[in-house]
Amino acid sequence: MEKFPMKRSLSAFTTLIALPLMAAMLPPAHCEDVRQAPPKDLNGYFPFEAPKNLKDWDTRREEVRRRILVAEGLWPMPTKNPLNPVIHGKIECDGYTIEKVYFESAPGFYVTGNLYRPTHPKGKVPAILLAHGHWQDARLSLKDEKSTREQIAIGGERFEDGGRSVHQALCVQAARMGCVVWQWDMLSDSDSIQFSREIVHGFKKQRPEVNTTENWGLYSPQAEAHLQSIMGLQTLNAVRGLDFVLTLPEVDPQRIAVTGASGGGTQTMLLSAIDDRLALSFPVVMVSTSMQGGCTCENTSLLRIGTGNVEFAALFAPKPQGMNTADDWTKEMATKGFPDLEKLYSLYGKKDSVLLVRGEHFKHNYNAVTRSGFYTFLNKQFKLGFESPVIEKDYHGLDRAALTVWDAEHPAPKAADPEFEKSLLRWFHDDAQAQIKKAAETPEGVESMIRPAIEIVLGRSYAQGGEVDWKLTDKKDLGKSIEMKGVLTNWTYKEEVPVCWLYPKDWKGRVAIWLDDQGIAGMKGKEIDELVAAGVAVVGADLIFQGQDAGKQNRVVENPREAPCYTYGYNDSLFAQRVHDVLSIICFLHNTQVGDHPHPKSIALVGSGQSGVIALAARALAGSAVDRCAVDTGGFRFGKLTDYRDPMFVPGGAKYLDVPGLILLNSKLALRLEGEGEKPADSKVAWLKQ
Repeated sequence: MEKFPMKRSLSAFTTLIALPLMAAMLPPAHCEDVRQAPPKDLNGYFPFEAPKNLKDWDTRREEVRRRILVAEGLWPMPTKNPLNPVIHGKIECDGYTIEKVYFESAPGFYVTGNLYRPTHPKGKVPAILLAHGHWQDARLSLKDEKSTREQIAIGGERFEDGGRSVHQALCVQAARMGCVVWQWDMLSDSDSIQFSREIVHGFKKQRPEVNTTENWGLYSPQAEAHLQSIMGLQTLNAVRGLDFVLTLPEVDPQRIAVTGASGGGTQTMLLSAIDDRLALSFPVVMVSTSMQGGCTCENTSLLRIGTGNVEFAALFAPKPQGMNTADDWTKEMATKGFPDLEKLYSLYGKKDSVLLVRGEHFKHNYNAVTRSGFYTFLNKQFKLGFESPVIEKDYHGLDRAALTVWDAEHPAPKAADPEFEKSLLRWFHDDAQAQIKKAAETPEGVESMIRPAIEIVLGRSYAQGGEVDWKLTDKKDLGKSIEMKGVLTNWTYKEEVPVCWLYPKDWKGRVAIWLDDQGIAGMKGKEIDELVAAGVAVVGADLIFQGQDAGKQNRVVENPREAPCYTYGYNDSLFAQRVHDVLSIICFLHNTQVGDHPHPKSIALVGSGQSGVIALAARALAGSAVDRCAVDTGGFRFGKLTDYRDPMFVPGGAKYLDVPGLILLNSKLALRLEGEGEKPADSKVAWLKQ
């Protein structure tokens, strides 16, 4: 890690010593801190700007991919237990067969679906994974005659029989084209009955009975602190579905595609972003700079902070990828989003490998026209040899009784069982902790697993600290020291930090950042007086919503549903924002020096109360940029919080060993630690002056 990242060319202590001269040269007093605005929600604007070069993109791609994995509880990937697949009930059809399948993505957690295969496969054949969205009972239901005829009338479908199921139609046509198709159920849909539809799609209120620090349930502060979510469970099922498909002997592992519409489009993007085994992706009616997905099954904490669906799609470049527009939130994709995807693909020399199927005259859909776009793209990219464009043929749709996987010989698991929900989350927790604790045993494990995850949880690395400047607002001569108040502005992120300096006139080149829960108002007392008397400059700060705004909880978006992901999926927690403020102060102190005035010889960071944990977290990110750190954690643990609006709540805060994980990242650095057992023998001030 670079100890002194390059920032703006103003030294902290140039500013302090030459204050009257420099004040007139500095930028405007403030930049309107963006964090004071209402928190962002899923209906915001999520642009993607094509990178200037592939080197920059490789760095960004790795970061966004890591964000997806961390946010969805897949960093580390849960241990892949045996799938124990059951394939039964083969149905012979015209050119294809249908089989009923279930397997375990985790112990006792069943994935259900239908497997379509060509009747006479020729050698190794391509495979398609089909994810559906919010069509209730998608795999098992058929539309009524009236709605099918209405779609035929507007050109959305072609056949009165075959047009009754979007999902069967795609599976049948692809199987007739020589592909294996795995169509699986989203949670709470069709044969996936272990979670209720209310929990998966309709969650509204926090459940006190599962808001416990042991054996918790989904959406609780504990589940969020351990990054456990419906969205993560669904993406794991997609990964395990790919594992299953690759066990089929006739499948060509070099030609695996995934597609799906609406919520299935979301799953398509995410699986494509994190799993390199896929060769083609076709997310439908979901890639957009606008609405990002309204359901709890499409949102999870940390996921879209500083990114969005178009960038998720971009992670698949340069592999072949298609998408579409409709009269919904995707309708502006041709001018907002897709041009930048084309630019990215052009950097790879693969502009023709990304496709946009225009269809703004249709409502939200995966209709016959859009499906034809998929077949034609698939045919071209996988060299299937069919005449282009590829048009569907009619088939006979099957009902629930024919397709369901559960019967007398294959009994269904217990439906919507709260005890199963808690036991499953406990399994994921125990499995993750075993992997994380093992990683903590070696420096390589800490740096490859724990540090990268904590950087995502806290929303920033020190290398991303930003460009920071200072503006004086008040100055007082206190005799042996000078009190100066002002504002630090982080121009990179448009953030502000009110600060107060107690600057000794016989400054010895050392600085202590003093964090107190009262902010600047807490800069008083014997310890600070002793430091200033010893020639140490002390700086305090009103971190975001401290000082006059002290006591504020995490703000939440206006969405009335009490699912934390609607807020924390798009906004950093208050705790993380306060850590960012501390990083801004540290970055400021390490600005490029000007003239003869030196950098500080050393920087110390001090905190107690809630601020002790904030200081510990900031030092974990800043590393050796802070020479000494003295904190009192008070024994605090993120995993003990029972309110997701608590100012100390952090999604993922408990997963990576909780506060001991932050201590671990400080373990090779000078750290004076209180609140975690035996109190240090020497005084805080004496230790800081060493």
